[in-house]
Amino acid sequence: MKLEEFDYYLPEELIAQVPIKDRDHSRLLVIDKVNKTMEDKVFKDIIDYLEPGDCLVRNNTKVLPARLYGEKDTGAKVEFLLLKNIEGDIWEVMVRPGNKLKQGAKVTFGNGILKAEILESTEDGTRLAKFEYNGIFNEILDEIGLMPLPPYIHESLKDNDRYQTVYAKFQGSAAAPTAGLHFTNDLFEKLKEKGVEVANVTLHVGIGTFRPVKEEKIEDHHMHFEHYALKQEDADKINKAKISGHRVICVGTTSCRTIETIADPDTGLVKEEEGDTGIYIYPGYKFKCMDGIITNFHLPKSTLLMLISAFADREFILEAYKHAVEEKYRFFSFGDSMYIGDNV
Repeated sequence: MKLEEFDYYLPEELIAQVPIKDRDHSRLLVIDKVNKTMEDKVFKDIIDYLEPGDCLVRNNTKVLPARLYGEKDTGAKVEFLLLKNIEGDIWEVMVRPGNKLKQGAKVTFGNGILKAEILESTEDGTRLAKFEYNGIFNEILDEIGLMPLPPYIHESLKDNDRYQTVYAKFQGSAAAPTAGLHFTNDLFEKLKEKGVEVANVTLHVGIGTFRPVKEEKIEDHHMHFEHYALKQEDADKINKAKISGHRVICVGTTSCRTIETIADPDTGLVKEEEGDTGIYIYPGYKFKCMDGIITNFHLPKSTLLMLISAFADREFILEAYKHAVEEKYRFFSFGDSMYIGDNV
């Protein structure tokens, strides 16, 4: 398939720059992929589309405040973006400006409470850096780090918690699993009262999620790898729904990619597992476990748009996106959401 088949028109003013006041008051476009219908709703209405015995799968990763501003011994200003913990205090980082940070360069952050030395450059232009500090690294990041907001967001974030889900637990992501930003603790309580199970997966979202697809033939694109984990107690909840004939509904593409990585191709069942996945889902893919998905509106020509086009018909998805543009839905990370399912 050609990359241009996943393009659509989006006025820049529809790219949400800040989160709305109440998480669950965002808009919800409900898509029935079998009957090809769509409904305009509010996110808190999602409870009406979930049934007792269904299993909601959410990604409990937590975003690192991974953007650091520091200076070299010369006084030159530099920027680090933490990408991946290699081992101990050694991290893969993206740096700006790159030409100022050669091997051996030393950088100071937060008036000296954090220091780093560049160990080497990698093939794709990032750096390996070793950090020095007193205390707990994550606490220092919480004090001096900034949220690594996507490049299409130009407003500053007043409250870092608004770029975290209410159930974020395990720190390690360079970006939020944004479909989960709409949920509140109150909404989870109501889902529990209704008999909807909630299972957790962990997939640490990499910065590659923002890298554009450049290949004209989408089959030639290669995904970046991201670390995931599924515990047995959560696998049991997912399997219970599958075996009993209920549905597995993923909150976001990261939850989808995790369970589709793990699921047995014949039974759709999952098991406790941890590893790295580079699963690439585009039209033609046969889903093994997922029966429905709650997801935000994605960038044109992105692998995320390809994933939902694999789950539903590509032309119908683009029709739904056209409707969302006409109705002035808010797009991308701080934007509105859609629920895609069968006979909803």
